[in-house]
Amino acid sequence: MTDLSHTRVLVTGGSRGIGLGIARVLARAGASVAVTARSGDALAAAAAELEALGAPQVVAVPGEIGSRAGAHAVVEAATEALGGLDVLCANAGIFPETRIGDLTEADLDEILAVNVKGTIFAVQAAVPALTASGRGRVVLTSSITGPLTGYPGWSHYGATKAAQLGFMRSAAIELAPARITVNAVLPGNVLTEGLAELGEDYLASMARSVPLGALGTTDDIGHAVAYLASREAGYVTGHALVVDGGQVLPESPEALAGP
Repeated sequence: MTDLSHTRVLVTGGSRGIGLGIARVLARAGASVAVTARSGDALAAAAAELEALGAPQVVAVPGEIGSRAGAHAVVEAATEALGGLDVLCANAGIFPETRIGDLTEADLDEILAVNVKGTIFAVQAAVPALTASGRGRVVLTSSITGPLTGYPGWSHYGATKAAQLGFMRSAAIELAPARITVNAVLPGNVLTEGLAELGEDYLASMARSVPLGALGTTDDIGHAVAYLASREAGYVTGHALVVDGGQVLPESPEALAGP
């Protein structure tokens, strides 16, 4: 396992789902971890779980990141509590299902605020501490939906995930002189609380579309993030790592039918 001892990490949206999975893997690798979320109860439970895994330090920071002020407040509180920051995992995101014809301005404003503004402003807030670290890492949680695939009802979500990658590429160039790398992971269908709410039939159909025959786990995403957060990944920047069990590969369902 990648050794992240003496590494200070902030995971936004870290109280459940992929964010908590990322935090678990990083904690097991020896990192000090701050997690943020809106829900106090879920955040406290996540922090307790991470402490039980033996993380050197665990910090819970409640807050909203959908505005510049909110994102800066969260990042600055986490950085102060950890005594600095080496890695920002900009993971916080929402994925409401809404068809194009039903989208309201409020729907679009909400998802753009959390998924795009929250990502950009969290990175902006973290730059001073990541620069001081001398080995700063930014890892964004994007998705295969938007950059590589599409699905009815998630056009607005896909747009935000593609926007994150557009930001990543230019940010990687801009922050390179400060020795900060900026990369992204693109999860396929990962078994989380949110995905489970879509029902067993949906889960089964999604598993059938994956060449490896199963949905991913949050640990699968966490291990990819751990690599991008490591010293070993110091020469990797501006790239998106797909973690999807081969989901984007088949040309058609027939490609998975076997011989």
